[in-house]
Formats: sequence, C-alpha cells, structure tokens
Amino acid sequence: MDKQHYLERLVLKLETHVPLPPAEREKLLQLPLTLKRLEANHDIVREGELTQQCCLVAEGLVCRYKIVGDGARQILSLHLPGDIPDIHSLLIERMDHCLGTLTPAVVGLIPHEAVRSLTRASYRVSEAFWRETLIEASIYREWMVGIGRRAAPSRIAHLLCEFITKMTAIGLSDGVICNLPLTQPEIADALGLSTVHMNKKLREIREARLVRIRVNRLTVLDWKGLCSLAEFDPDYLHLQPGAAKIKDD
Repeated sequence: MDKQHYLERLVLKLETHVPLPPAEREKLLQLPLTLKRLEANHDIVREGELTQQCCLVAEGLVCRYKIVGDGARQILSLHLPGDIPDIHSLLIERMDHCLGTLTPAVVGLIPHEAVRSLTRASYRVSEAFWRETLIEASIYREWMVGIGRRAAPSRIAHLLCEFITKMTAIGLSDGVICNLPLTQPEIADALGLSTVHMNKKLREIREARLVRIRVNRLTVLDWKGLCSLAEFDPDYLHLQPGAAKIKDD
C-alpha cells in the first residue's frame, strides 16, 4: 500500500473545496500515516473512546453512526476516500458516536500531534480543515431536512444525487456511473426508513427509469428527473466550480 498515494487523495479531497498552494500540498504529503486494512462492518472508533489520532479514509466506504436503545442503527454520514471524518477529534477527543466501515476498507491513522503541528505551521491548511468541518455541518443540515420533511422517494433520490456528485468530485465517477457499495438496509439506516419501505420506494425510482442499480453499480439514466425528485441543489456541498460536473442529457 502506497502511503503517498493515499495522502494525495487527502489533498485532492481538500482541493475540491479550496485550492492549496504547492507548499501546503507538500506539507500535507509529509504527514505520518499508519495504514490498516479492515473488513466490512468493523468499528474504527467506538462511542465514548478517547482518541489520539485522526482517521483518513484511504479505500472503501466509512460511516458515522449511533445505536439507539432498541439496537437500531442511524447512519449519520458517509465518507469516501480522502475524507478525515474525525478531524474534530483534534479538539473533542472523546467520541460521541461510532466510526466504522461499511465495506472492506483501508484507513490511514495520523497522530493528532502531527496534525496539530501542521495546522499551527500553516494557516492555509488549518483553514482547509476548518472548511471541511463547516461543510460537514452543511451536509448534516441537508440530511436533517431530508429526514424531517422529505418524502421517502425524495430522500432516496437525494442520497443518490449527493453520492454520485461527491464521487465525481474525487475522480471515482464520470458523473453517470459509479460504484454504490451500499446495501438497501444501509441506505434505510441512513434515511430513517424501514428496509421494506426503502425497497418499495427505490423500486419506484428504478421503474421511473431515473436510475439503474445492478451489482452495487449506480447508473443515472435521467439526471434532471432525479434532481427534480430529490429537490437536489449541490450548493450545500460547496464544491469548487467544475469539481463535479454531471452530464445533463
């Protein structure tokens, strides 16, 4: 596993939101990284644990989640290669939720002190990480609106729009086709739906020929129609212009 390659993914992800000067890119590429390969459904950090390192998603799909009293899971966010979903642990060291893998994954562990030293030395890198946390908050707000006010078909369509837009921004989709390594129960856990209801409404979206999903592969057949159903406006992702241009047939 090439550590440099995975740190380049971090730089790419940060630059989907803000350009970085060459000197700052180089500093990020010098971060110490310990790589770990994990199976699907493996906890990286559990709720209540104290952390001394940040987790870079190098490969695979990672999520934040909480378990409620009856054992049901609520997925709070999805994280793609290049994300550091626990960057907040630099300042809030005790986890108030779990961070785990949804697929087989490779994660890179970066000591807190190394990240702190870098952010103290470079205000541009510090601003880039700060921007990431603010954009995460923006995404949380959009998910909250979806779960609270959107009908199930709109929620599902919105998740699909967001997922392929983010995958396109980091070069893992052409804007039409992308891997979607989520099971229907996992999508239901992210959207606050029962699996049965999720299955029914996803089938309606497929029958309307908005998307095709086969063997964990998502193909968008009607982007305008999918966005209309989702009420999807990508502004809340705060991507750089041209970072995720979706083909609009």
